[in-house]
Parts: sequence; C-alpha cells; structure tokens
Amino acid sequence: MCGATAGGPSLEGVDVANQAVIQGIVTRDGEPVGNAYVRLLDRHGEFTAEVPTSVTGQFRFFAADGAWTLRTLAPRSEAVDREVVAQKGSVAEVLVTV
Repeated sequence: MCGATAGGPSLEGVDVANQAVIQGIVTRDGEPVGNAYVRLLDRHGEFTAEVPTSVTGQFRFFAADGAWTLRTLAPRSEAVDREVVAQKGSVAEVLVTV
C-alpha cells in the first residue's frame, strides 16, 4: 500500500464547512500516478482549472456547488473522465484509475 492519504491530501487546516472540496488520487495498477494532470470542467465541458497530481497521485480543487467533470491526463493512458458533484460543507472524494 502506498503512503498516500486515502482519497486525497489531508484536510488539516481546510475550512470544509465553508468550502466545496473535490479531491482524490490517481492510480495505475494500484500505484499512485504522480505528474498526471487533472482538469476541472464545468457542466458545459468548459475548462475551469487544472492541477498536477503530487508524487503520491493526489489532487484537490475548491469548486462552486454543482456538477463537474474531472478529466485526468496521465502519461501512457487515455484521458479518463469522472463526474462529480461539489457541495459546500462536504468533500467529494474521487478515485481515478488510469
């Protein structure tokens, strides 16, 4: 098992009550994928933000309430889309397998 926090980075210091958090981990064959890119697309498929994954495959977005698409781009993999709903006061945990 890798040393990554399950789902995403630690929430220590994050005011979850006043944020809509989308976070998770990108894996391949059970191992974290660092240096992948996760894009946040709005309900119309328009680009909103992008973050690289950490060396432990983790990523995090702070988003507005609503439906979003996460598009993960990793070396030697096809793009992977995941639908997610963000809601203020909660954390949407997403596992992406490439």
